[in-house]
Amino acid sequence: MKRIVTFGELMLRLAPEGYLRFVQSDRLEATFGGGEANVAVSLANYGENAAFVTKLPTHEMGQAAVNSLRKFGVDTTGITRGGDRVGIYFCEKGASQRPSKVIYDRAGSSIATAKREDFDWNTLLEGADWFHFTGITPALGDNVSEICLDALKVCKEKGIPVSCDLNYRKKLWTREKAGQVMAQLMPYVNVCIANEEDAGDVFGIRAKGTDITKGSLSHEGYKEVAKALADRFGFDKVAITLRGSISANDNNWAAMLYDGSDYFFSKNYLIHIVDRVGGGDSFGAGLIYSLLNGFASQEVIEFAVAASCLKHSVEGDYNMVSVSEVMALAGGDGSGRVQR
Repeated sequence: MKRIVTFGELMLRLAPEGYLRFVQSDRLEATFGGGEANVAVSLANYGENAAFVTKLPTHEMGQAAVNSLRKFGVDTTGITRGGDRVGIYFCEKGASQRPSKVIYDRAGSSIATAKREDFDWNTLLEGADWFHFTGITPALGDNVSEICLDALKVCKEKGIPVSCDLNYRKKLWTREKAGQVMAQLMPYVNVCIANEEDAGDVFGIRAKGTDITKGSLSHEGYKEVAKALADRFGFDKVAITLRGSISANDNNWAAMLYDGSDYFFSKNYLIHIVDRVGGGDSFGAGLIYSLLNGFASQEVIEFAVAASCLKHSVEGDYNMVSVSEVMALAGGDGSGRVQR
């Protein structure tokens, strides 16, 4: 069992029932989610020792957030308590040609107002085999980006591998600010995860021959992007998810892994989406699991994509699937037939 530590914000997710729009709904379903927390839940479901680090209030909503992780076996002992509020995001699921929408209400959350002294990284990272964060976390404020850097420096001292999903969010910061801050953090990262847009938005590295709005993706273009990222920052590996959007409900889904010497493309899945939020996080968790467990490069990317494919069929942020289910799909059983 490997110990993976993730760091970020856990938010309250409020969503209308089914495909109702915000303005139609008179009730909202409450669950919890957040990039790095989603990764921790996936890894816990795979049987790993996954720990999530954040700051949450001491009141009942803060405790409810902690409980949402505990029930899936995530180690929450590294969560600092304090501050005034749990961040919120509102999620309206899209359908057909109508896209999904996310509205944030997270300003002043406990983690966004956290201080560096809230986290003793030498203790939090003791015995860790892996550390994971996303570009969402340092976007919460200069104080949080400094906390990220503190963690990364301890990882460097302890020889702990680090993965980062670039996860650019334009509602949190500008491209210019993202590029400046993330460039300071990337030298500590071993495995970089990006999608069709992140590398371009954050670092100005774009794939040639690609138009994501038309669902046109160039494999050769993404080879160049992966190599450019690795060359600039010294990454050991770069993984890029390849989403071809047909509509809000139907996507083509695949990914590529560059291991510093060769490129590995997964099979493509045509997925009918139940809930796409957390899809990238489930990919990251699958990548971490397969790398830590010694999979060959082609097996790594197949496992990560299969895990994420299955997540698109699961309501909520958290990916409720097992290793055996992922392995079955990665091995070619995508029929969806009833298991008896």
